[in-house]
Amino acid sequence: MKRLESQEDYLEKILQISQKKESVHAIDIAREMSFSKPSVSVAMNKLKELGYIEINDKGEISLTDSGKEIAQKTLEKHIVLTRMLMYLGVKEEVASEDACRMEHDISDETWSLIKKYWDEHK
Repeated sequence: MKRLESQEDYLEKILQISQKKESVHAIDIAREMSFSKPSVSVAMNKLKELGYIEINDKGEISLTDSGKEIAQKTLEKHIVLTRMLMYLGVKEEVASEDACRMEHDISDETWSLIKKYWDEHK
């Protein structure tokens, strides 16, 4: 079953926040993504239901192993695609926005070849 783009974005953001802060709360995600807290709460409940995150009694959100795997893959795609686009001359902000759209739709086959090429030629 294909994940929704928004699910991948949330998982990626949880990973990024967890790399900067000791704990992640829904309000942190709402602030970082400029979403309302109720919208984030609905999304967190869905991600929990799917087994991608856990939420403890203090409201701290953590990625499960499967959630972390998805988040890491999505973040890696974002970083590599952004760098490639910038290498081609695209301004950083535009490159990051374009990479965010591309990271969700690219096939595994195409991604593995792009990554292989980038790793060999960067």
